[in-house]
Amino acid sequence: MSGIHRKGTLYTASDILTGGRAPGEKTAIVDGQRRISYSELIDQAEGYAGLLRNQGLENGQRVAIFLRRSIEAVTALFATYLAGGVAVIINDVLRPKQVNYILEHSEASFLISDSRQMLYASDAAICKKGIINLDEVEISRGPSFSNSTIAADLALIIYTSGSTGLPKGVMVSHYNLVSGAQIVADYLNLSADDTLISLLPFSFDYGLNQLLTALLVGGTLVIQRSTFPPDICNTLQREKVTGMAGVPTLWLQLTDKHSPFTEMTFPHLRYVTNSGGRMPEHVVRLIRTTYPHVDIYLMYGLTEAFRSTYLSPSQIDCRPTSMGKAVPNVEILIVDEQGQSCGVDEIGELVHRGATVSMGYWRDPETTARVFRSHPQQHTGPSSHERVVFSGDLVKRDSDGYLYYVGRRDELIKSQGVRVSPEEIEHCIFSSDLVSNVVAFAIGAGGYDPEIVVAITPKDSVSFREQTLRDFCTREMPPYLRPRSIWCLEDFPLTPSGKPDRVHLRSTYVETHQRA
Repeated sequence: MSGIHRKGTLYTASDILTGGRAPGEKTAIVDGQRRISYSELIDQAEGYAGLLRNQGLENGQRVAIFLRRSIEAVTALFATYLAGGVAVIINDVLRPKQVNYILEHSEASFLISDSRQMLYASDAAICKKGIINLDEVEISRGPSFSNSTIAADLALIIYTSGSTGLPKGVMVSHYNLVSGAQIVADYLNLSADDTLISLLPFSFDYGLNQLLTALLVGGTLVIQRSTFPPDICNTLQREKVTGMAGVPTLWLQLTDKHSPFTEMTFPHLRYVTNSGGRMPEHVVRLIRTTYPHVDIYLMYGLTEAFRSTYLSPSQIDCRPTSMGKAVPNVEILIVDEQGQSCGVDEIGELVHRGATVSMGYWRDPETTARVFRSHPQQHTGPSSHERVVFSGDLVKRDSDGYLYYVGRRDELIKSQGVRVSPEEIEHCIFSSDLVSNVVAFAIGAGGYDPEIVVAITPKDSVSFREQTLRDFCTREMPPYLRPRSIWCLEDFPLTPSGKPDRVHLRSTYVETHQRA
């Protein structure tokens, strides 16, 4: 196949690949020493799709994909769409208990995996005939076929990390996926000349969108499995990477004093993005100082609506803690408990309206009804029945309309009569320049003020003194923000999407200190 050209309007996720802008011989995916062109990727996806159809896949059935980020994982995803199935991407770091829960809850009819990953999934979770082990099957290009999938159909079930209870399956339509890819490609000014490095799981909407935007514009995606900073830096140079997405934990690792990131040169790198939490201000300024030619996009999103806001790079120097304004084709509301708009600097809940609002939670109508509700301010007219997402995140807006994250509504701490966000405490501790990572949380105290705990990783474990940090807190923080306990750790447990696992940290602290 040669010379792939856009066919026109994109309706389904499979159109992102088959209606792409790149010539067929161009490299689509780089996976270690392996490279696959657009035409080869399409041929392989059609072969996998034929296998699914021959084994009985019907439109709308769920296909679980349990593979490492790889050429095979990309192929399996698009094969699922070409065959009319619904993808359920399982993070490859999950273990049997979590994998089997997702397989059972999603009611997957098929599981695409390999011998390595099958060690972490039991046959009991899925019918034996529905397991496709890529190490044991031969894929060949079969006759082309068509399905009746349309933009409004379910395309993907994304399982959240489950930091509060069991993971929830967020239902994402083809329209959601295509719209999200087009929106992000637009404000990042992506083109076929771009080469993006993939460091985030495809099971994480942020990581998946990187794949989809790269293929949408006919660019190249470089899969990087090692997160060891020198390995990342070598790949950035070797593959002439132009775009990179990360979460705060990754940026902290890359800008650590032991990392070569700030010592090397990356002349082709034109932008970096951050989501999944606030990038510490000192990291923002360090990257800006080290690489003034690199645009930094600070973004905010939630799985239920993918991407909500971004800060234009032109505003980074004067607003390094802002999450920006609404992305294209999205409206962001900040409302109080009565659903009324909040004023300047007034804290309220972020409500997302727009093309990327997902379809709700799989097999969970009660939570869907609580989170996906009618527009809070339009009770008549065409928009009165439109569903919007109530994020549960508290934000505020400045006089110029720029948004700032405050914290989760259900994580606020009431300290000395003042409602405190863990992020506010973390921001203060970061500014001490004594820590490389910090997570704040509270331990209940039976009707009294809770105990504020900060888990930290010192920048320099040899010279660090807890009293120095306590002196900083006394000097720079009001009493209601000051931590009562400082807990030093060598590293933090992370969720599958690479964020610090607050729930695990808190439970571990309670367990270890109660035992002590």
